[in-house]
Amino acid sequence: MKDHKPVHAPIPGLGLRSLKTAFAVALTAVLYLFLPGRNPTFACIGAMFGLGADKENSRLSGGNRFFGTIIGGVLGMLLYAAEHFIAPQGSYLLRLPLAFIGTILLIMACVLCRWPGGVQPGGVVLCIILFNTPPNHMSYAFARMLDTGIGVAVALLVNDLFSRTRLERWMRCIRAGRETQDTECRK
Repeated sequence: MKDHKPVHAPIPGLGLRSLKTAFAVALTAVLYLFLPGRNPTFACIGAMFGLGADKENSRLSGGNRFFGTIIGGVLGMLLYAAEHFIAPQGSYLLRLPLAFIGTILLIMACVLCRWPGGVQPGGVVLCIILFNTPPNHMSYAFARMLDTGIGVAVALLVNDLFSRTRLERWMRCIRAGRETQDTECRK
């Protein structure tokens, strides 16, 4: 990485990754204009979590978010169904041991699948489904999984299209005033 010469933004703390993250979140929200009745919140969160410093880091961060959401969502649906099988009206006291069991199962599943970074996002989804789910929990859980997948996919796309090397090359070319004359700047 000797050749790495970062292009720093004039605003401290606001660099290329920050701009790409904001772009991925905004692009995700724009996509939801074409999905009437859908809320972009979890997709935007997926985009934010999914955008890493580079493509590899994005795959890891986005994969953690997506994989954890899937495992947490499936476990949450199963435990929610178990709760309502035992207590059809629901029972907060029953949710307490279910949350404990679900967390243990989530950790085991993530470790067994060699994806320990999925524990935290999976735990979020698990707890949302157990403690804060609307009556139609199955469609809610599936919607969260889909939304997260969309957000992560947008983040991966943005990070692929606007790689750090490509953006830094463009910034150097713009600063040097060679936007169109230099073939290196048109890549």
